[in-house]
Amino acid sequence: MTDDGTTAAAATGTLGYEQARDELIEVVRRLEAGGTSLEDSLALWERGEELAKVCRHWLEGARARLDAALAGPAAAGQDAGDVSADAG
Repeated sequence: MTDDGTTAAAATGTLGYEQARDELIEVVRRLEAGGTSLEDSLALWERGEELAKVCRHWLEGARARLDAALAGPAAAGQDAGDVSADAG
């Protein structure tokens, strides 16, 4: 039942980064271990691709937030400088 919940969560975009990463690690471990049928290997590969997309989405969002946070103080400093120059 956990797999169904995880798959549903990934499909709706509610799967957290850590959860997706941990499941991706497990998928890779199982693929590297071998011993699965071709059909199972393909299913694992497809699941890994889905999980990688979820991780990529979270990381891109984090990067955008960091970029915005880093740009924020610089932009605020310029605005403050403009106001004080007008006042003076």
